[in-house]
Amino acid sequence: MDRLDAMSLFVTTVEAGSLSAAARRAGVPLPTVSRKLSELEKHLGTRLLNRSTRRLTLTDPGQSYLIACRRILDEVSEAERSAAGEYLNPTGELAITAPVVFGRLHVLPVITGFLAVYPQVDVRLTLSDRITQLAEEHIDLAVRISELPDSAMVAIRVGSIRRIVCASPAYLALHGTPEKPSELAGRNCVTFEGLSAPATWTFGTGKTEIVVPVRSRLQVNTAEAALDAAIAGLGLTRVLSYQADAAVRAGALRVVLEPFEPPPWPVSLVHAGQGRLPVKLRAFLDFAAPRLKERLARSL
Repeated sequence: MDRLDAMSLFVTTVEAGSLSAAARRAGVPLPTVSRKLSELEKHLGTRLLNRSTRRLTLTDPGQSYLIACRRILDEVSEAERSAAGEYLNPTGELAITAPVVFGRLHVLPVITGFLAVYPQVDVRLTLSDRITQLAEEHIDLAVRISELPDSAMVAIRVGSIRRIVCASPAYLALHGTPEKPSELAGRNCVTFEGLSAPATWTFGTGKTEIVVPVRSRLQVNTAEAALDAAIAGLGLTRVLSYQADAAVRAGALRVVLEPFEPPPWPVSLVHAGQGRLPVKLRAFLDFAAPRLKERLARSL
């Protein structure tokens, strides 16, 4: 039995949640997964997983063994990277995740420039608006737009993002420009469900926080759709500043209620920061951080 292979398959099975999902992820037949896990349990003399038709659960020994497996596999991976020269020269694959629109508008151009400078590094970019778990999903670096909880992660702040209200000049000319949040009452609004509730918008912060009801004439689930509807004159919408940047600069939208905006959200580059950083990650941080700072400083 290849113990490292069995340990890796055990970790994959736990992360995938089922034997069949682990088989797909590992690219091996389902019977092979079942056989290797059984061999591992026989070798250890204890049951690691409780199997049922619906799900897998870890036993107490399995929970302890999972922690040890992850640590051992990480150490082996680090030793291989060191032997391959990854700590000497930027080389290998770098896995990065970022929010969909921000990643396309700001992160992708930076990555393109990075790849031109470092030909021995490949990048796997995942654009997703969900919060990814770096260790579990084998991600080296995440771009996060939010206040970050206390954790062992290392965060490098590269700028901030505003939550803005905007509308087309034609709509404002016809219905007037609101000077304070209470004037949103009765106005047509386009709500983006990924940013705020469709019935209320919140302004300010702390003791000055104001919650106002809005009339949601249209609810959408993407910022692009909200912006398109606002540009078409349907009403006011609330989005993140980078999402509306191009439309505002082109004069298709105007920002309103700026004095009442809630505090900006920080934009950070987040990584595990444990042990010595691979040169590929250190090189990307050094390359990307100042460029993202510059891009965000030029945006709304």
